[in-house]
Amino acid sequence: MIDLTVNFAGLKLKNPVFTASGTCGYADELADFMDVNQLGAFITKSITLHKRDGNSVPRVVETDSGMLNAIGLANIGVDKFIAEKIPLIRQYNTPFFVNIAGQTIEEYVAVAQKLANCEEIAGLELNISCPNVKKGGITFGTDPKLVSEITSAIKKNAGKKILMVKLTPSVTDISTIASAAIEAGANALSMINTFTAMVIDIETRQAVLANRTGGLSGPAIKPIAVYLTNKVYNEVAKPANIPILAGGGIKNASDAIEFIIAGATAVSIGTASFIYPDSAIKIIDGLKKYCQRHKIAKISELTGSLK
Repeated sequence: MIDLTVNFAGLKLKNPVFTASGTCGYADELADFMDVNQLGAFITKSITLHKRDGNSVPRVVETDSGMLNAIGLANIGVDKFIAEKIPLIRQYNTPFFVNIAGQTIEEYVAVAQKLANCEEIAGLELNISCPNVKKGGITFGTDPKLVSEITSAIKKNAGKKILMVKLTPSVTDISTIASAAIEAGANALSMINTFTAMVIDIETRQAVLANRTGGLSGPAIKPIAVYLTNKVYNEVAKPANIPILAGGGIKNASDAIEFIIAGATAVSIGTASFIYPDSAIKIIDGLKKYCQRHKIAKISELTGSLK
């Protein structure tokens, strides 16, 4: 019998597969395509203090090996989320994490305070790395002092929720940012967010996205994401005994296993869900088959096993 369970910051998960924030809505959107209860955990799209309409369209464009998005954190706002989506979440036995965002630290704190009392929520994913908003977003995630300040503020207002900080790859040394988050109280790290990128229509000589730039995700970023995961694992996460939720271009079980060997305790599936909405479930099955083939009793034994 293969044991796919993992300990993620004290939370026992049935397997190491999460959905990636921003790609699967609030959970009910995927229910027609897969059994959400089979997931290790689910991360909602970003939730802010007030409703956001997001950026102008077009705000998604396909590339040769991935996609660019500039959604701009469109969401229904935390109060409506609690009133309308928490009752839906209640029907699932999979742990839910809520990705939270804002333009100021005060806004982040207000969202955290409102969610701290929701028993249905296992943890918060602190989004300080979104490249598609003009204020807030990635600004917080590139300065170690700001990372420390916002992480500490959320930790004090998140109750007993697991606090996971989502890191941007757009920094000189991602380990410095990871260290700042952990020292300020982060229970886990989430990495990586998208890379700022652009697609140009050569006929009009204009950017395809209304926002001009967007976040690049998908297979194109996977080798970089694997490297950064291994770097943060060796330099920061392993010494601090902090789990990493890693992702970036995972489309099958082989991709997921690369991240786990590099140091991830769990993996997040994002862009692949736009092609095959049940990708995460197929990856869970693939992890089991890999362990059977290699006579690995517990998948947790693979974490950080790079030779």
